[in-house]
Amino acid sequence: MYILKNALISIFRNKGRNILIGIIIFIISLASTIMLAINNTASDLIASYESAYEKEVTISFNRENMMKKSDFSSEDGKEKAKENFSNISSYTIDDIEKFANSKYVKSYYYTYDISLNGSSIQKVTDEKADDSKKDDFHFDKSHGQSSLDFTLMGYSSAEAMSEFIDGNYEITQITDDAWDNIFKGKYVFISDELASYNNTSLNDKIELSDENGNKYEFEVVGIYKEKSNENSMEMFSNSANTIITNADEVVSITSSNNSIKGKLNPTFIIDDYKNVSKIQKEFYSKGLDKNYVLESNEEKVSSSLSSILNVRSFSVTFLIVTLAIGVVVLFVINMINIRERKYEIGVLRTIGMSKLKLTIQFTLELLIIAFISLIIGTGVGFITSKNVSNTLLSNEIKNSEKTVSDIKSNFGGPESKGGPSLEHGYRGMPNVQAYDKVDAVVNVKVVGELLVIGLTLVFISSTSSMITIQRFSPLTILKERS
Repeated sequence: MYILKNALISIFRNKGRNILIGIIIFIISLASTIMLAINNTASDLIASYESAYEKEVTISFNRENMMKKSDFSSEDGKEKAKENFSNISSYTIDDIEKFANSKYVKSYYYTYDISLNGSSIQKVTDEKADDSKKDDFHFDKSHGQSSLDFTLMGYSSAEAMSEFIDGNYEITQITDDAWDNIFKGKYVFISDELASYNNTSLNDKIELSDENGNKYEFEVVGIYKEKSNENSMEMFSNSANTIITNADEVVSITSSNNSIKGKLNPTFIIDDYKNVSKIQKEFYSKGLDKNYVLESNEEKVSSSLSSILNVRSFSVTFLIVTLAIGVVVLFVINMINIRERKYEIGVLRTIGMSKLKLTIQFTLELLIIAFISLIIGTGVGFITSKNVSNTLLSNEIKNSEKTVSDIKSNFGGPESKGGPSLEHGYRGMPNVQAYDKVDAVVNVKVVGELLVIGLTLVFISSTSSMITIQRFSPLTILKERS
């Protein structure tokens, strides 16, 4: 007990020096609180974003591999390349279901498009369009009816509608029950250009046909526009003749007419990016042609997190620099403190206080000052960290809010006003409502980290007193004094 008593007496006796130490520790604890709060908040945001971004893989044609195996230096080589390309086996919806039956795959969706002619509507066309390159050789496993008027694009679910999620398409007009009908019947969305060109409105019926004369009637429940073409010099957008429906309708048409070839683009939601190579091998074993490869969206997810990763990196760097400077300053001040109190140490040693107890007293003094300063610094940090965190993360919060708002707008409005109900949320977008402001950034975790930092600072800066006390001889100190 007397060690604690001596420590308290010494603290009050040397107020000026201890206040200086307290101010330094206060500044360190304040900066540490803010930086730890920012780091933890950023980490939570990153974790939320990573969980919101589904881990996706798609099947892509291995163009590079095909190019390596092909010889384009002669006409025979080109013909051979075309023959090899035409021999590549495609995959069906049954294949996709078989691929998806994997312990690594959580779910899947797909698009399925075919080409049809118009019976009751005319194709939007630009008479100045350049068809001079239509016979060029391309590596594209596309459907065979590319010369027909319209592309009927079937989506298996709202999650598959990447053009709307990515902001390329936007619903401009829609019926109240459109999203209840579009995925389960003969209903379509058409482009605003096609609607204007044919004077077609919502609830009108349109009729399409295949090359054999079979006709298919659909009801228009939505009109969309292509935003990505707004600054283009072309008269019409690329999607002007694209008609959107559900994948089941496309399957129904292709099932009834084997001559219609469709283009199938599946996306698989997987458990971990680390398993992509395993999934690819499994797909090959289940019949996927080895001229296809799997590509993930890992790079896209990482790039979208770059800004918030920079914020977290800044907070960690600033924290390390602050602690390094703080340790050096406290170590130097403590060394000066010990030298100034050399005579006090000599007297205490002469009257019988052991080196261990003397070291404990000096460490206890610093610990008491550090504890008080940490409490004050943490309190001030708790008050200021929210504003600082919100300021540094404000751009990320605003961008996320705007992105989700834009996606809802692209789909025609929020779910409460007729927008689609997406099973996994708006794909790739976190629930940013939780981040309108950063709350409770100074939590138990931060307090625990500050406690560890405080004890580490005390221990490191006390090493000077530990070493010096062990070296001092009380008789030598007293002789020097006399």
